[in-house]
Amino acid sequence: MSLAPPTDWIDGCTRAHTALLADLEDLTDTQACQPSLLPDWSVGHLLTHIARNADSVVRRLEGSIRGEVLTQYAGGIEGRAADIAAGAHRSAAELVADVRASADAVDRLITTLPPTVWDARSLTSRGVEEDSRAVVFSRWREVAVHHGDLGLHAAPVPLPADLVAEWLPIELSRLPTRGDPAALLSWVIGRADAPDLEPW
Repeated sequence: MSLAPPTDWIDGCTRAHTALLADLEDLTDTQACQPSLLPDWSVGHLLTHIARNADSVVRRLEGSIRGEVLTQYAGGIEGRAADIAAGAHRSAAELVADVRASADAVDRLITTLPPTVWDARSLTSRGVEEDSRAVVFSRWREVAVHHGDLGLHAAPVPLPADLVAEWLPIELSRLPTRGDPAALLSWVIGRADAPDLEPW
């Protein structure tokens, strides 16, 4: 058991919030209504998702402070979908204010979390049990990836190098569970094309 906070992940998470919010400063209502890079979601849907995901981080960590093991979203996957649909069509100003307030709440909490809570457990939306460190890492990933998914720039938004260094080895280790291991190996050694993978 370690009571040490994941300092690098906390820093990465707060930097991701800062970068996202800087990009949203001049968001217009027209942009909020346009399609994001995710199927069937507008920029408004995605910003609402980012905000409700922040709420879910606060929910999980505050539950851990109280000694409760909570599921990520109070209403489960269905509640998550309903909240996104309900908030997706707000004005740009309302959307950005929501993202800012919910991100600020995450930043305040993860920078002041009691040391004993870092090993506490909570549940993802899929029912996977994680400690509080993993909650912070998942939030960092969520914000960094969805920043690019907004599609507000002609060029892709690059993932932070320190996030790539942390995350890529994890995903590489999982590749054999998402496809045929022999086909994966054949591709890696240059003997075949990249195989199809099961959804991430």
